[in-house]
Amino acid sequence: MIIAQEKRKTNLAEYILYMWQVEDILRAYKFDIEAVDKNIISQFKQDEAKHQEIRAWYENLIEMMKLEKVEERGHLQILKNNVNELFDYHMHLLNNKKDAAYIGLFEKAAGNINEFRQKSQAKEENNDIEVCLTALYGILMLKLQQKEISKETIAAVTTFSQLISDLTAKYKAFEEEKE
Repeated sequence: MIIAQEKRKTNLAEYILYMWQVEDILRAYKFDIEAVDKNIISQFKQDEAKHQEIRAWYENLIEMMKLEKVEERGHLQILKNNVNELFDYHMHLLNNKKDAAYIGLFEKAAGNINEFRQKSQAKEENNDIEVCLTALYGILMLKLQQKEISKETIAAVTTFSQLISDLTAKYKAFEEEKE
């Protein structure tokens, strides 16, 4: 909860990736809040009130995942909405044609996005930003498992990382202007 709140404020893409990891952790613990409390929440070393607040946050996520039937796979609707927010802003930047640097990053990544889309058998409704985030999440999981990643894959995913990094920075500035 603490990490998620901070990431949500500073970098929407990092927040999404973090929350996808939280979803997978909850699945790994089979939605057992006692196991989550023992192995995760207690590691935060917070006072009792904060501990209960964090536990309630995890309990709420568990409930939402069950209600939305994403216990085995998929993502919470709120996270899908966040991905769509980034995609909408991505499309705004492309259609606006005022940000040549961003358009260049997208053009550099476009071939890799299409290739990853085919290899991952992404569906029609999986937009380019979701494809990039899925690839970045996959690389994160491979690194955590200490699996080897080819130079070609690293090069392709680097184009995604650059695109997403620029997009989220621009999105954050856009959001701050609205406030």
